[in-house]
Amino acid sequence: MENTVPRTVEEVFTDFKGRRAGLIKALTADVEKFYQQCDPDAFGVYILEVSGGGFVEVVEVCGDILLLRITEHNFRYLEILILHFDSIREKENLCLYGLPNETWEVNLPVEEVPPELPEPALGINFARDGMQEKDWLSLVAVHSDSWLLSVAFYFGARFGFGKSERKRLFQMMNDLPTVFEVVTGVAKQARDATHNNSSRSKSSGKSRQPESQPKAAKVSPPKMEDESGEEEEEEEDEQGATLCGACGDNYATDEFWICCDICERWFHGKCVKITPAKAEHIKQYKCPSCSSKRARV
Repeated sequence: MENTVPRTVEEVFTDFKGRRAGLIKALTADVEKFYQQCDPDAFGVYILEVSGGGFVEVVEVCGDILLLRITEHNFRYLEILILHFDSIREKENLCLYGLPNETWEVNLPVEEVPPELPEPALGINFARDGMQEKDWLSLVAVHSDSWLLSVAFYFGARFGFGKSERKRLFQMMNDLPTVFEVVTGVAKQARDATHNNSSRSKSSGKSRQPESQPKAAKVSPPKMEDESGEEEEEEEDEQGATLCGACGDNYATDEFWICCDICERWFHGKCVKITPAKAEHIKQYKCPSCSSKRARV
């Protein structure tokens, strides 16, 4: 567990944001890696001791047959062993953890009872191949949101947050889109609806900055002398509503962003490892999530 335990509302919120960013990264930018780590048929490395001083190591599976590597010590002749995979396979219930440092991991649940912190949904790997990938990721996202709230309010209960502190903590968390909203694109649809409504009310017909640039960095629009203060404020509100599809953070005028040509979500360049120089040579950009989906088709 973490060495530093959050004790104030601000510290708990910082912990919440870090874990949330890690979960969003797992379900968007790192979705291919996350998908593979949740293989329901994955198995660990089994080492079986052989009488006489050697070991048999399970190194590969092909259907119900195992490929074995035999390490001999004092053997001269060794028999070829073929085992049925199901005879020793041990499927494990896996959990997705978001960590305070904005990373994630798929791991077994903790063994201590009761656990030091609330545990995420158990056995997400077993549901993977029985659902459409999009539906499975949405399900994991919903459970991740529930887990984030339970961890935050666990800290609140542990350190005696009062009614006003709990309310302030919830309001701070509620100002951010949920993991589910980011993963499914619900947050983007809400932003687009708001943008369309506000665009229709503008006599000038100005479009939002991100959608007017194909793949360039987002920068503050130049302030024209004849622009009214009301238009500038409205433009800033629209830009501020743009969220990164990987980390879920708001648009910032001093950061490079890039838009996926498939799902039309926007990403920080740093979140998807794209620099402005690289973007100049990309004819059609596909985010990690869209790239992995097309690869598996």
